[in-house]
Amino acid sequence: MSGDPEQEYFADGVVEDIITALSRFKWLFVIARNSSFTYKGHAVDVKQVGSELGVRYVLEGSIRKSGNRVRVTAQLIDAGTGGHLWADRFDGPLDDIFGLQDQVTGGVVGAISPKLQQAEIDRARGKPTEDLRAYDYYLRGVASLRGSGGTCGEALNLFRTAIRLDPNFAAAYGMAAFCYWVPKAWSRIADREREVAEVNWLVRQVEEVGRDDAVALTGAGSALACVVGDAEGGAALLDRALAPT
Repeated sequence: MSGDPEQEYFADGVVEDIITALSRFKWLFVIARNSSFTYKGHAVDVKQVGSELGVRYVLEGSIRKSGNRVRVTAQLIDAGTGGHLWADRFDGPLDDIFGLQDQVTGGVVGAISPKLQQAEIDRARGKPTEDLRAYDYYLRGVASLRGSGGTCGEALNLFRTAIRLDPNFAAAYGMAAFCYWVPKAWSRIADREREVAEVNWLVRQVEEVGRDDAVALTGAGSALACVVGDAEGGAALLDRALAPT
């Protein structure tokens, strides 16, 4: 941000040190330098970056030079929501570049690790829905779909009711989409055009409210591949469902 191209090497060095340090955490999936550097110097949408790279969090920052001192800012962002999880700034002299790099890298890594762990704990504790009526209809739909005296049509109606009660119930969208997969697998689709349109709508809802919900992604991915015929899109959703958290 200083506008001084001679300081570019310093910024690149800091970024590489942070990438290297983060990659030492075995439970973290860290994007390599070549991929992350494609966004260098551009104003980007963090949600788009998360989608393109398949990551849940994005660390971004800047370097500003003033005389013989440098200020480095860094912030950790949830790529799904765009919300900030952590931010800090680091100051130091230019004549101690390696020391400042170590300070930045150590501070960032030290702050990121517990923040990510807490974010994942909070995510794991999250309820699929706050509406117990919607959850009840969802469970009925699952039971019906599994053959407990019900049918796919009955299950679909139950999932639709759950969705009406809670429009943000990701798993209900995914299971509703899966209801279209079952008859397609048995070659029993009656109105392909209508059902393809409905599956596409359900998949869009899953992508909007359930990017981290394995059940929603699995149901949507299966239906997208089998009913719509979008094998690549379906595989992408299934990959996300199977990705480690």
